[in-house]
Amino acid sequence: MSIVYEAAGAHDAARARTVDALAEVGVGRAAAGAPAARAADSGAPSRRARLAAKGVNLTPTSERLRPIVMKVLPPVLGLALLLLAWQILALRNPGFPTPLETWHEAAKLFADPFYRKGPNDQGIGWNVLASLRRVALGFGMAALVGIPLGFLIGRFSFVYGMFSPLVSLFKPVSPLAWLPIGLLVFKAADPAAIWAIFICSIWPMIVNTAVGVQRVPQDYLNVARVLDLSEWKIVTRILLPAVLPYMLTGVRLAIGTAWLVIVAAEMLTGGVGIGFWVWDEWNNLNVPHILIAIGVIGVVGLLLELALVALAKAFSYEEK
Repeated sequence: MSIVYEAAGAHDAARARTVDALAEVGVGRAAAGAPAARAADSGAPSRRARLAAKGVNLTPTSERLRPIVMKVLPPVLGLALLLLAWQILALRNPGFPTPLETWHEAAKLFADPFYRKGPNDQGIGWNVLASLRRVALGFGMAALVGIPLGFLIGRFSFVYGMFSPLVSLFKPVSPLAWLPIGLLVFKAADPAAIWAIFICSIWPMIVNTAVGVQRVPQDYLNVARVLDLSEWKIVTRILLPAVLPYMLTGVRLAIGTAWLVIVAAEMLTGGVGIGFWVWDEWNNLNVPHILIAIGVIGVVGLLLELALVALAKAFSYEEK
């Protein structure tokens, strides 16, 4: 019986030692976790924050790519929708070329865009350059007349009273309505087309420049009177910097209108030009070339627009 009691006592002693050992381990772990808990409670920066401070970006790839996808995907889907509608239209109209057929024709056409086989048989490159030359001449003359006239209309109420009714009367008139007047006066197709560009480009420049001058704060002009500045200094030092964004807006609107008008004017007057080229291809029933010309006209107009928008932003006073 004593042996049984001794075994039971040994078992109880071993059990007590095991409990004591486990308690010591628990106390050690608690002591080791205490600094981490204190660090967390003290507001120490996380690993993401520390890496971000060093310039390391832990943003998931999907989040980084999302702005790029949202910028690229809509135009791609729009182009795909256009090609799908084009293909359906071509399948329902046997005489209408498919996108693939038009692409093959464009590859042949742009292989030699500057060929010359006669005065009325030239590559599409020469026709685009001829149209741009007419636009540059008409647009340039409109700028030389329209911008100074806009300054005068906006600056002096007497000049405003003279020209405001005329601008309001002639601005809504279609530019092509002025083409017969040009043919009658100049007796030639090329000056008549340039005249049509001039008359359609001048109105946006006059209106926007005059509005810009009228919106110059009166305080600026009062200070100029106090300083006894000359009219030339008022124009160059005060009006021109303030009016420049308005003026460039008028220029941008004018160049878009001019490029629209020149195509229609060349269809009516003939000669070398992208408008005449489109009409000539229609007479030859060459529909793929007409579609290619439409694309070229759109691309050139877009490039002109982007160039003038960039110019307007360069002179804008808004915060970038």
